[in-house]
Amino acid sequence: MRLILTNLDFQTMSNYHIKHLEEYYKVYRKSVREPKVFWEEIAEEHFTWHKKWDNVLEWDFKKPEIKWYQGAKLNITENCIDRHLRTKGNKTAILFEPNNPDEEAEHISYNQLHERVNRFANVLKGEGIKKGDRVCIYLPMIPELAVSILACARIGAIHSVVFAGFSATALSTRINDSDCKIVITSDGSYRGNKTIDLKEIVDEALNDCPGVNSVLVVKRINSEVTMKDGLDKWLQPLLDNASIECEPEIMDAEDPLFILYTSGSTGKPKGMVHTTAGYMVYTAYTFKNVFNYKDNDIYWCTADIGWITGHSYIVYGPLANGATTVMFEGVPSYPDFGRFWEIIEKHKITQFYTAPTAIRALAKENLDYVNKYDLSSLKVLGSVGEPINEEAWHWYNDNIGKKKSPIVDTWWQTETGGILISPLPYVTPTIPTFASLPLPGIQPCLMDEKGEEITTNQIDGRLCIKYPWPSIARTIWGNHQRYKETYFTAYENKYFTGDGALRDAVGYYRITGRVDDVIIVSGHNLGTAPIEDAINEHPAVAESAVVGFPHDIKGNALYGYVILKETGEGRIHDNLRKEINQMITEHIGPIAKLNKIQFTTGLPKTRSGKIMRRILRKIACNETDNLGDTSTLLNPEIVQEIIDNAL
Repeated sequence: MRLILTNLDFQTMSNYHIKHLEEYYKVYRKSVREPKVFWEEIAEEHFTWHKKWDNVLEWDFKKPEIKWYQGAKLNITENCIDRHLRTKGNKTAILFEPNNPDEEAEHISYNQLHERVNRFANVLKGEGIKKGDRVCIYLPMIPELAVSILACARIGAIHSVVFAGFSATALSTRINDSDCKIVITSDGSYRGNKTIDLKEIVDEALNDCPGVNSVLVVKRINSEVTMKDGLDKWLQPLLDNASIECEPEIMDAEDPLFILYTSGSTGKPKGMVHTTAGYMVYTAYTFKNVFNYKDNDIYWCTADIGWITGHSYIVYGPLANGATTVMFEGVPSYPDFGRFWEIIEKHKITQFYTAPTAIRALAKENLDYVNKYDLSSLKVLGSVGEPINEEAWHWYNDNIGKKKSPIVDTWWQTETGGILISPLPYVTPTIPTFASLPLPGIQPCLMDEKGEEITTNQIDGRLCIKYPWPSIARTIWGNHQRYKETYFTAYENKYFTGDGALRDAVGYYRITGRVDDVIIVSGHNLGTAPIEDAINEHPAVAESAVVGFPHDIKGNALYGYVILKETGEGRIHDNLRKEINQMITEHIGPIAKLNKIQFTTGLPKTRSGKIMRRILRKIACNETDNLGDTSTLLNPEIVQEIIDNAL
């Protein structure tokens, strides 16, 4: 017997969907004054529960221990799929756009998704997977990736997705850390005009993973692969024979839903654990508001599901709202630099969510790639992954949104599970480079060097959050002590984000970058983000990264790595160096001028597009004998090039 407590239709929403600024302030005040009442109402009105909670929230940041909706029983896949079947069964849930534009797009309806998830869940059961077991998923951006995640959630298994661009070493580290019993992968993946042999990477990884007892392989590129007897199985025949019925496993609110690894600044990656109920409520609520999602919208986030952005805002947040979410297998540059804009025109995309790295790369190219497509369907543009610089913001606003689609510059982390600070489109007035205001229920604060809270505005400090929100990660898998030390010991009773932020006169927040990217030069705290913004304003510059290195007089001096646009490549480098420093002087002041400027063809980036500054710091300090782990880099070859040309 399924007990449905409440599940109002998504049209009759109280404070679930904020429509104007006055309402935002009203809802925000309520969420801070009575957080438990606020989150109880959201949970009660918009989701399907088998049993209601006994207690909305219990928390103690000293331990740290956080529990939301204790005692509640649910299954997240019922909320993402089953409850939509009656009214939206034929609506497209996942729209898959393949790497090759000549291959047809696939529209998977909610009814079809239900059937595919159930079949996959039954296959997992057939492989002996039970509630609480960990499943490693190493797949490209194909429908099976979303389906396998939901299949795990259906039977209460804990999914651990590893981005399918990680090396064998990075993969085996993650499999062993969370003791996964099974790996789901494919024969390979398409990436632009290349194919990548994923199965071979898995085979290599499994040489060091004694705990894995089966590998399910999806056929995608139809390449020759070695199948090991007793270990490897093709997935499709198993799906064909599986039942389309699978009763959802009833989960406790605090049961783990997934583990997702984030690279630590030191040591091995941290397996962040997200639990079921709070994560569901928060991702659904933030998706609705940050993207102003309405029925019949076609929403597209270009991230990979291997990252938190893909978990929260390709899979769980959109599906919990009964949305149509786009999965794109390819890259922005294939077959040419107009691919994103072609897809927007083709599928009439209404919300488009991407990373500043992608925007900057596309902004370098000829505008003809943009102008030949009709982008008039767009209503909301989003940015994620790092603070967007002013030049990229204006390019995005002018050329993609045609000044009609508000840009939501979202700030959040793997650890936070969902977006914490962001403008709301058509609600919050936006300012370039500012993430603006906290979402309801989020209580940010700025801390000074002494550990005191800064209560005034027009000030910068270290960004902390002083009250829990439903989707906060509960622990690091297998290492609660590290969780406590990393996030809760810097400032008493606060979650420390590791980021610096500035709060302006009206209370808007601007993220200034990681605190370890704050460099003290001659006693001045300089965040690298504003300096990079100033450099990037130069018409010949495509991208830059600034790090500190020891200096006899100043304590630290600044070293800049600069990628030039085509227009700057033929110019005299010394002249460019002078002009760049002139721009920094104009934007920030002479204190922020760079001592050294190295021109380079690329920067070492992780696969999510973050610049790995640790490596750049070591090169600047001439400490190249121990660069640490470079397995997570998208372009490891660039490191040697930078070393060879270091100043």
